[in-house]
Amino acid sequence: MTRIALEIAVDGPAGARTAFESGADRVELCQALAATGGLTPSGATVDAVLAVAGDPARVAVLVRPRGGGFVYTAEEVDLVAADIADVVRRGAGAVVVGALTAAGAVDRRALDAWRQAAGAADLVFHRAIDAVPEPAAIVDDLIAGGVRRVLSSGRAARSIDGVETLRGLVAAADGGLEIMAGGGVRVEDVAGLLAAGVDAVHLSARRPSGDTTPSGPGGGDPGFDVTDAEIVRRAAAALRG
Repeated sequence: MTRIALEIAVDGPAGARTAFESGADRVELCQALAATGGLTPSGATVDAVLAVAGDPARVAVLVRPRGGGFVYTAEEVDLVAADIADVVRRGAGAVVVGALTAAGAVDRRALDAWRQAAGAADLVFHRAIDAVPEPAAIVDDLIAGGVRRVLSSGRAARSIDGVETLRGLVAAADGGLEIMAGGGVRVEDVAGLLAAGVDAVHLSARRPSGDTTPSGPGGGDPGFDVTDAEIVRRAAAALRG
């Protein structure tokens, strides 16, 4: 039986260390996850997480220049390509990207540029796919664009509520790319997601840090989240059970 991968979203080396020690197969590294859905991390953060991972294949780095939608200008496409090249030069095994046209199709201009910038690294298409009315309809374009795997919630706030769409993605991909369920995943959802035939499960496994240090009027909301080892362990057990 093919091993179903467990991926944990992290924002730095501490989270990556917790994830790996608790049973994760790989991590997706990003910054500003709670505020924006994730943005490109700094080069130093990429280096630190790669050092913790010990294997480039265990680290996928989100490359996203801003929050909001996924229709990008030529300038933004070039910026993402430059960030991809830098991330890959640092040693990441995969980069996570996504771009759409205003009509809701895959932006092949962007995807082709990013595939070239990624070189031998895997190209992962993120939840931009959940902004498409019929995600299964773009699977062939993603495969043609060199995408290795896709992260999707099945167009739902929680992946378990989009399980039928995920099942359709698995069927459309037909082994041509990996389908990874992610978005609002809880440990108790894992069995239902596996039943849909997905190749991997992605979750943030986060809890409040308990930090009460004031952030002041210019520091944003007080407190921050950290990766919860127990949630990761339980998710790993649910996958392996």
